[in-house]
Amino acid sequence: MHLRGNLMLLLAAFIWGTTFVAQMVGMDGLGPFTYAAARYILGLLFLAGLWYAWRGSREGAKRAGTYRPGWKAGLGAGCIMMVATSLQQVAMLYTTAGKTAFITALYIIFVPLGAVLLGKRIHPENWVGAAMALLGLYFLSIHGAVSLSFGDGLVFISALFWTGHILFIDRFASLVDPIELSLTQVGVCAAGSLIAALGFETVAVQPVLNAWFAIFYGGVMSAGVAFTLQILGQKYAEPGQAAIIMSFEAVFGVLSSWLLLGERMTAVQILGCALMLAGMIVTQVRPLLEDRHRAS
Repeated sequence: MHLRGNLMLLLAAFIWGTTFVAQMVGMDGLGPFTYAAARYILGLLFLAGLWYAWRGSREGAKRAGTYRPGWKAGLGAGCIMMVATSLQQVAMLYTTAGKTAFITALYIIFVPLGAVLLGKRIHPENWVGAAMALLGLYFLSIHGAVSLSFGDGLVFISALFWTGHILFIDRFASLVDPIELSLTQVGVCAAGSLIAALGFETVAVQPVLNAWFAIFYGGVMSAGVAFTLQILGQKYAEPGQAAIIMSFEAVFGVLSSWLLLGERMTAVQILGCALMLAGMIVTQVRPLLEDRHRAS
């Protein structure tokens, strides 16, 4: 079960990382809130179809007495995610993408700290893995730039909200219907982004149509599939492990930019990727051994 949950989270990280390329292309002619609104609306439609397709399983759970609705939990998760996303988008007007990636992924450290405060046990290897992943992310993203700006402060606040989102999902993922939770949180983000786009940006139909593929990928794959995989994966993974695995979106983002946009990877960035991979492997040894012991 641990392995299944971790693989789900790793696939979510892959989708989020490759979505960075879609965002770079999609926002070429769109404001950040307009792009976000379009992708979340598309993600909402996809998840609504998924919710309808799984109605048989849901009815079976109701008859068995195991069904727990995810609407209320989704509202909470959506509000947290909307604030985190908005702060991150505004911050990128004042800081670089590399520093945004690094500061956002401070949740690698914040999540286990928050979990301890909430009474959860964090194993020593998770702290070691988090430190290795954070150092790797520094080499991957910062390249020696340590000056701070107004945008960096906004990203730091958004990292606290992303931490809250991961811990919130950890609390409710195994208790409620995951599709309903995901559907509701994406709906909240769609509504919030649309209001922000209409209030702060010029919204036109043609630029949205021109960016249809980037919106499709960001909507269906990232907002629809990846956030649902996060909820399903966190049913089995510990919060500290989940944070480290999901931080791999930065690695996949760099790799996809290298392959699809022709951006070059330096030796320092490759070292950063290797350290992050080592950090993730360190956290997986104990759960894999425990799963093997149970199987035997």
